[in-house]
Amino acid sequence: MAMKSWRARRSEDPVDRERSGPVLIHALDGFLGAGSAARLASDQLRSGHGEVIHEFALDDMFDFRARRPMIQFRDNHYTDYEEPRLEVLLERDADGTPYFLLAGPEPDFQWERFADEVHGIIQEHDVPLTLGLGAVPMGVPHTRPSMITAHGTRPELVDRQNLWSAQVTVPSSAQSLLEYRLGQWGHDAAGYVVHVPHYLAQIDYPPAAIALLDALVDRTGLALDIEPLRARQGETLKEIEQQIEEQGGASLLGGLEEQYDAFTRGAAQSLLASDEGLPSGDELADQFEQFLARQRKDDQ
Repeated sequence: MAMKSWRARRSEDPVDRERSGPVLIHALDGFLGAGSAARLASDQLRSGHGEVIHEFALDDMFDFRARRPMIQFRDNHYTDYEEPRLEVLLERDADGTPYFLLAGPEPDFQWERFADEVHGIIQEHDVPLTLGLGAVPMGVPHTRPSMITAHGTRPELVDRQNLWSAQVTVPSSAQSLLEYRLGQWGHDAAGYVVHVPHYLAQIDYPPAAIALLDALVDRTGLALDIEPLRARQGETLKEIEQQIEEQGGASLLGGLEEQYDAFTRGAAQSLLASDEGLPSGDELADQFEQFLARQRKDDQ
C-alpha cells in the first residue's frame, strides 16, 4: 500500500520541460551489457576527475554472491579489493560542456528505490533529459554496421528511425524500469540499445560502444574523444577475422550476412525471428572458441 501511495505522489510532481541543467547519461554494467558496450562507453565518458554528486548504497542493491568482486591475495594477506561503486558524476566534455554520468553495476535489488533516487537527482539538478545506453545480443554479423534501436518516453524524443518494428515482451532491467518510471512521472527520458553479434556478446566489442557514443554525440553535441575505442576496434575486428579464417567459419558468417542484407532491404520481418539459414549462437561460439578464450585471458 505504501508503494502505491509513493508512486501516485511521484506521478503528480510538477515537471518543467524547459529545464536548463546538464543531461544525465546512464550506462550500467548488467543485463543490457552485451559486448560490454555500455561499460566501454561509460569508460570513455568518465574522465577520472569528475565530481561525485551522488553515491548509491550498493550494499543494499548489489548481489555480492552472484557477482563477487575481485580481491588480491599477496603472500600472506589480502589487498587491492575492487569495491563496486554505483555513482553519479558531474563530468565535462572537451569543450567544457557539463553532463552527468550514472555508471557502475546494475542494481540487483531495490529497483524502485534506485529509480526514486535518480528522480531526486533529476529534480535537484534541473536535468532536462535522461539518456540510457545499452546493448543486447542479436543475430547480426560483425561485418555490417552496428544497428541501434532508439526509444523514449515520448515519440518526439526518438531521434532516429528504427530499422525493425515489433511488439515484444522482454525481461526488464533497472535501466528500462527507470525510463518507464520517469515517463510516468512526466520527465523526458530516451536511450539507445545497440545490437551486438550474438556470438560476440560475452567479450569486449568496441564497435558497439562506438555506435552508442556516436548516437550520443549526434543527439547532444558533446565533444568526446573516442579514438582509443576506434584503435581497439581495429585490433578486435582483425582478431575476429583471423579466427574465422582459421576455424572455417566463413559459411556460417555468410548466412548471417545474407539475412542481415535481406532484412535491411525490407525482405525480412525481424532479426529476432527464427530462420533456417541463421546459424545458432552455439555454432558460432564453437567456431570462435579460441578467440573468446584469448580475449578473456587478455582482460584478466
